[in-house]
Amino acid sequence: MAERRAPRGGTTPHSPRTDSAGISRRGFLSSTALAAGAYGALAGCASESSGPQAKSTGDAPKEVFTAPAKKLSGSLSILMWSHFVPRHDKWFDTFVSDWGKKVGVDVRVDHINTVDVPRRAASEIQAGRGHDLIQHIAPFSQYEPSVLDMTDVVQEATRRWGQQLELCRKSSYNPNTKKFYAYCPGWAPDPGDYRKSMWQKVGMPNGPASWDDLLRGAAGIKKQTGTPCGIGLSPETDSNMAARALLWSFGGSVQDQNEKVVLNSDATVAAVEYMARLFKEAETSEVFSWTPASNNQALIAGKSSYILNSISAWRTAMGANRTIGDDIFFVPALRGPKAAMAAQHVIQQWIVPKYAGNADAAKEFLLHYTANFPSATYFSEMYDLPGWPSIVPQLNGWLDDDPWGAKPANKLGLLKTATSWSANIGYPGPSNPAIGEIFNTNILPTMFGRAARGQASPRQAVADAEGDIKKIFENWRGRGLVGG
Repeated sequence: MAERRAPRGGTTPHSPRTDSAGISRRGFLSSTALAAGAYGALAGCASESSGPQAKSTGDAPKEVFTAPAKKLSGSLSILMWSHFVPRHDKWFDTFVSDWGKKVGVDVRVDHINTVDVPRRAASEIQAGRGHDLIQHIAPFSQYEPSVLDMTDVVQEATRRWGQQLELCRKSSYNPNTKKFYAYCPGWAPDPGDYRKSMWQKVGMPNGPASWDDLLRGAAGIKKQTGTPCGIGLSPETDSNMAARALLWSFGGSVQDQNEKVVLNSDATVAAVEYMARLFKEAETSEVFSWTPASNNQALIAGKSSYILNSISAWRTAMGANRTIGDDIFFVPALRGPKAAMAAQHVIQQWIVPKYAGNADAAKEFLLHYTANFPSATYFSEMYDLPGWPSIVPQLNGWLDDDPWGAKPANKLGLLKTATSWSANIGYPGPSNPAIGEIFNTNILPTMFGRAARGQASPRQAVADAEGDIKKIFENWRGRGLVGG
């Protein structure tokens, strides 16, 4: 996908921002408006067409301006994903351009396909030159040695807005080095997306509640209609998230809370055995070659009964085919033998490489962006949820009465409890550099996929995966970046 740059000029279509004043103890300027809490295509990992219209123009939050603590100048270059909900990028590009004009910084934003961000970031970090600020949607913990510590920004955000979500903290903080390798102001849950009309035919109009339900119902739907389930077994983001949800729900994990590798267990073997059975009875071989957009495309096209994903596939359908959109519903994490858990779908990772030429502007912009997270949530059509919940007091009201026209209006109500069934990808430990590397090298979906293909027994697939994981942990532990 070609880079898409933000406009350098233009005015915001939203309400005027309110200037705030007063230097904070850490040298950043506080937003008094925020302290008071007053605020009036294809999804998955590909861009989509965002068609829904707001029910009322009065729903859009008022934005606030957080002036920098010191005079800024020069330029600021930002590399970030092309959001799964394009409406967000239209808002963001105008928003950042407006901020740059106010503070005297020439801002450039390059949007690229999210699957290209890791490769581009790695290239720039290795070369020691590139964008001042890089955003990704999965942990970038493996880059800790090459990025600035963001503790000062996190502490200032916490001073202004209270406690950060533990999920976001564990996805950006290394307890071994006591550094924030990334700044995490927001995230997106990963509920189950199902076609209600299909599940009604197997006596489950409310969708599956457990992994056993999923196997029984999805197998029944495939037998009746030929429509398969859509849990990926491919080296890509959605398959990574599904693998962790299944693993945790069966009682397994990559590491324990002390960062000791514990993958090779009876619980993990049972999870792999389950996935092999689900593939055999309810899926097709297409799941081995899926891209991050494939499960979304399949759901919207009527070629999948259930996927694990964010809400963006549904938002796409709401604009492209309202009949299908209204037939897509959601369930929280599926219950397994030990738990009902899911990984976050997206976790915002904003990093400032050590080579950055304008780190001050990068950090000040992040605080300004966080201060306006109500707009980020609203214009992402409830996709991006806040890492500092106090910033978006309207959230529960929006989830109960979707401003973008869901039917029923409270279709997203289950997301109000998403933090109770969502975890960072390193659960029950942190998303340390070893976990980041394991995620980006797709070890878990490969483990599940080998067993499902019959290339290895479940127990052998698990043993082989643990061997690879132990080597990764040993490398990072030897560098003092992983505990255990």
